[in-house]
Amino acid sequence: QVQLMESGGGSVQPGESLRLSCAASRIGFRVNDMGWHRQAPGKERELVASITSGYDTKYADSVKGRFTISRDNSKNTIYLQMRSLRHEDTAVYYCTAETETFVNDTLVALDTWGEGTLVTVSL
Repeated sequence: QVQLMESGGGSVQPGESLRLSCAASRIGFRVNDMGWHRQAPGKERELVASITSGYDTKYADSVKGRFTISRDNSKNTIYLQMRSLRHEDTAVYYCTAETETFVNDTLVALDTWGEGTLVTVSL
Protein backbone atom coordinates (compact mmCIF):
# COMPACT_ATOMS: atom_id res chain seq x y z
CA GLN A 1 0.00 0.00 0.00
CA VAL A 2 1.11 3.59 -0.58
CA GLN A 3 2.93 5.18 2.35
CA LEU A 4 3.65 8.88 2.78
CA MET A 5 6.75 10.17 4.56
CA GLU A 6 6.66 13.84 5.59
CA SER A 7 9.46 16.10 6.75
CA GLY A 8 10.33 19.78 7.14
CA GLY A 9 8.10 20.96 9.96
CA GLY A 10 9.41 23.17 12.71
CA SER A 11 9.06 26.38 14.66
CA VAL A 12 9.68 29.77 13.04
CA GLN A 13 8.91 33.44 13.59
CA PRO A 14 6.38 35.39 11.54
CA GLY A 15 7.69 36.32 8.11
CA GLU A 16 10.06 33.38 7.83
CA SER A 17 9.82 30.38 5.51
CA LEU A 18 9.65 26.61 5.67
CA ARG A 19 9.68 23.88 3.07
CA LEU A 20 7.75 20.66 3.60
CA SER A 21 8.51 17.46 1.73
CA CYS A 22 6.48 14.31 1.23
CA ALA A 23 7.78 11.17 -0.41
CA ALA A 24 5.26 8.62 -1.60
CA SER A 25 6.04 4.96 -2.08
CA ARG A 26 3.84 3.21 -4.59
CA ILE A 27 3.76 -0.54 -4.70
CA GLY A 28 1.38 -1.59 -7.41
CA PHE A 29 -0.53 1.70 -7.17
CA ARG A 30 -1.01 4.62 -9.51
CA VAL A 31 -0.68 7.93 -7.70
CA ASN A 32 -2.94 10.66 -9.02
CA ASP A 33 -3.64 13.85 -7.09
CA MET A 34 -1.49 14.76 -4.10
CA GLY A 35 -1.71 17.64 -1.71
CA TRP A 36 -1.41 19.18 1.71
CA HIS A 37 -4.07 19.60 4.37
CA ARG A 38 -3.69 21.27 7.73
CA GLN A 39 -5.49 21.41 11.03
CA ALA A 40 -4.97 24.43 13.24
CA PRO A 41 -5.77 24.47 16.97
CA GLY A 42 -9.50 24.86 17.47
CA LYS A 43 -10.28 24.65 13.75
CA GLU A 44 -11.41 22.04 11.28
CA ARG A 45 -9.02 20.39 8.88
CA GLU A 46 -8.73 22.24 5.57
CA LEU A 47 -7.16 21.75 2.17
CA VAL A 48 -4.12 23.96 1.70
CA ALA A 49 -2.93 23.01 -1.77
CA SER A 50 -3.20 20.20 -4.28
CA ILE A 51 -1.36 19.13 -7.39
CA THR A 52 -2.22 16.59 -10.07
CA SER A 53 0.12 14.21 -11.80
CA GLY A 54 0.06 16.69 -14.69
CA TYR A 55 1.22 19.53 -12.40
CA ASP A 56 -2.09 21.41 -12.22
CA THR A 57 -2.33 23.21 -8.88
CA LYS A 58 -4.97 24.67 -6.58
CA TYR A 59 -4.63 26.71 -3.41
CA ALA A 60 -6.73 27.82 -0.50
CA ASP A 61 -7.45 31.54 -0.59
CA SER A 62 -5.62 32.04 2.69
CA VAL A 63 -2.28 30.89 1.25
CA LYS A 64 -2.41 32.15 -2.33
CA GLY A 65 0.67 34.16 -3.20
CA ARG A 66 2.59 32.81 -0.21
CA PHE A 67 2.65 29.02 -0.59
CA THR A 68 3.80 27.02 -3.61
CA ILE A 69 3.16 23.33 -4.15
CA SER A 70 5.38 21.41 -6.53
CA ARG A 71 5.91 17.84 -7.62
CA ASP A 72 8.77 15.67 -8.81
CA ASN A 73 7.17 12.64 -10.40
CA SER A 74 10.51 10.92 -10.96
CA LYS A 75 11.06 10.91 -7.18
CA ASN A 76 7.41 10.44 -6.16
CA THR A 77 7.76 13.53 -4.01
CA ILE A 78 5.78 16.72 -3.46
CA TYR A 79 6.85 19.90 -1.73
CA LEU A 80 5.19 22.84 -0.06
CA GLN A 81 7.24 26.02 -0.01
CA MET A 82 5.75 28.29 2.64
CA ARG A 83 6.76 31.95 2.61
CA SER A 84 5.77 34.92 4.75
CA LEU A 85 4.43 32.62 7.42
CA ARG A 86 1.82 34.02 9.78
CA HIS A 87 0.57 33.05 13.20
CA GLU A 88 -2.60 31.64 11.67
CA ASP A 89 -0.51 29.19 9.61
CA THR A 90 0.29 27.29 12.79
CA ALA A 91 -1.08 23.79 12.30
CA VAL A 92 -0.31 20.15 11.79
CA TYR A 93 0.25 19.67 8.07
CA TYR A 94 -0.72 16.39 6.43
CA CYS A 95 0.42 15.02 3.11
CA THR A 96 -2.34 13.32 1.14
CA ALA A 97 -2.44 11.19 -1.98
CA GLU A 98 -5.16 9.76 -4.15
CA THR A 99 -4.23 6.40 -5.59
CA GLU A 100 -5.81 3.81 -7.82
CA THR A 101 -5.45 0.07 -7.68
CA PHE A 102 -7.35 -3.02 -8.68
CA VAL A 103 -9.33 -4.80 -5.99
CA ASN A 104 -11.04 -7.97 -7.16
CA ASP A 105 -10.87 -6.81 -10.79
CA THR A 106 -12.36 -3.44 -9.86
CA LEU A 107 -10.46 -0.17 -10.19
CA VAL A 108 -10.70 1.55 -6.82
CA ALA A 109 -9.62 5.04 -5.78
CA LEU A 110 -8.13 5.30 -2.30
CA ASP A 111 -6.99 8.23 -0.18
CA THR A 112 -3.82 7.94 1.88
CA TRP A 113 -2.75 10.29 4.67
CA GLY A 114 0.63 10.90 6.22
CA GLU A 115 1.25 11.09 9.96
CA GLY A 116 1.50 14.89 9.89
CA THR A 117 4.23 17.39 10.66
CA LEU A 118 3.85 20.33 13.03
CA VAL A 119 4.45 23.89 11.87
CA THR A 120 4.50 26.53 14.61
CA VAL A 121 4.68 30.25 13.87
CA SER A 122 5.33 32.10 17.11
CA LEU A 123 4.82 35.83 17.64
